[in-house]
Amino acid sequence: MTALLKLDNATIRFGGLVAVNGVNLDVEEGEIMALIGPNGAGKSTIFNLITGIYPPTEGGISFKGKSIAGLQPHVIAGGGIGRTFQNIRLFNELTVLENVLIGAHTRGSWNLTGALLKLLPPVRREEGRLLELAIHCLSQVDLAHKAYEQACNLPYGEQRRLEIARALAIEPALILLDEPAAGMNPQEKQTLLTMVRNIRASGVTVFLVEHDMKFVMGLSDRIAVLDYGVKIADGKPEEVRANPAVIEAYLGKGATN
Repeated sequence: MTALLKLDNATIRFGGLVAVNGVNLDVEEGEIMALIGPNGAGKSTIFNLITGIYPPTEGGISFKGKSIAGLQPHVIAGGGIGRTFQNIRLFNELTVLENVLIGAHTRGSWNLTGALLKLLPPVRREEGRLLELAIHCLSQVDLAHKAYEQACNLPYGEQRRLEIARALAIEPALILLDEPAAGMNPQEKQTLLTMVRNIRASGVTVFLVEHDMKFVMGLSDRIAVLDYGVKIADGKPEEVRANPAVIEAYLGKGATN
């Protein structure tokens, strides 16, 4: 496999706090990679570094072999990285379909005048293509039948899946899922696990942060572990599960004795 995403000594400081400290990490094309660690370990901060919300204080971040460190979030998204957030961020007053179309429109190729007038045949064709794309993304998360419902009326688990559909609408090569199973019941988690596998099968590389260890161990090809902003382990699920440093990070000193 080839490294699609690479963090090279990635570091970020907030005043005197080092939130992420010298992290080296590869996400290989075509895999499902997970990032785990105790609360406050720096997992979501890593995602924010990758997507341009924060620039790294030191180190580099590359995607498809090109540096993306310090680029604006919309540029990084346009380059092929989609994401969801730990806290659901939907447009509640809009329909399910409209929420996904917002993501799809980042892939539009029309000019401003044509978009405003909606008269040019290329613009109308592009609108049709993006509508098909949005419906396809909803189908990937089993929400196409709810396309015209208001987003705020969806149950919590379906709102999570709607965020994934919107991230897929930018046609990413890599999707970052920040705690996608949070708040879901066991049945919803099993449904989500199948959906994430299908997303990978469609050609999208998956990088997720998640606290549910059963979910992570059953889904991921590889797992990296953060503790206090430092990567302490990286390997296959069975290797990480047996790693003394990981056990100590979760259970405290003395747990491996």
